[in-house]
Amino acid sequence: MTIKHFFWILLITFLFGSSYPVGKLIFNNDVPPLLMGSLRMLIVFMVLLPFIKIQIPERKYWIPLLGFGFFMGFATNVFLNLSIYVADILAPTIIGAQLSIPFGILLSSIFLKEKVNLKKWILIFTSFFGVFLIGFDPALTNEKLALGLVTLMSFFYGGSQVFSRYLKELDVVYTNAFMALVGFILLLIFSIMFEGNTKENIIMIDINSWLLIFHSAIFISIIAHMSIFYLYKTYTVQRIFPFYSLFPIFGILQTMILFNEIPTIIILIGGIIVIVSIYLLNKLD
Repeated sequence: MTIKHFFWILLITFLFGSSYPVGKLIFNNDVPPLLMGSLRMLIVFMVLLPFIKIQIPERKYWIPLLGFGFFMGFATNVFLNLSIYVADILAPTIIGAQLSIPFGILLSSIFLKEKVNLKKWILIFTSFFGVFLIGFDPALTNEKLALGLVTLMSFFYGGSQVFSRYLKELDVVYTNAFMALVGFILLLIFSIMFEGNTKENIIMIDINSWLLIFHSAIFISIIAHMSIFYLYKTYTVQRIFPFYSLFPIFGILQTMILFNEIPTIIILIGGIIVIVSIYLLNKLD
């Protein structure tokens, strides 16, 4: 890997890690989580719209597209935002998000009939054990709901990757624009239903929160994700995937700086178990 690409992928993982502290900063400014998700998806759709050819895809892609839109654009955003919203300490949520990879492998083995060997089963078990260990930290009594929500987020994110495997022939910009449109519509409907006062809430969003929402949409959802697809054209998945284990480290470091959070010993031990397990899972792929 060239030096340029090495530092580029470090920046990508840094951006991925920033989604958690940035989300918390937005919610601390009284922006409702579902509304924030819908605005983020709207920005993604509007930015990608000029770069896609509007067309109706072949019928065989309809269910995978809708599934990808629901799992990634809607459900992942719902449970990610809610987990950040209810969390007092972000480190367990950031670490728990790593379960998306073993969930993806498990769902791929069921629906895509991909084989999971004994080494992968062991690493899947240890990754879940690491999150289970964090959940029993006495200092995190109030974080169990956040851990449960981020586990659901991981399930839906892993499931979205299964749907994406059926969409390999479609343009990635088109699939992501469609995903963002589905996510925006569903999140807006649920925000109106459960959060209410949508117009007033949008008017009350200050400039700092708008800048953070644009950061989440443009730098994380578009630039970071699209950059990964660009690097896949040059390098194998096995070369890129292990770097994913860096994003929780960057995320925890950013929360330590922004919120003065100091992880407990159990969080550190559980986090090391999860991150090492995920790293080795990625290496096996």
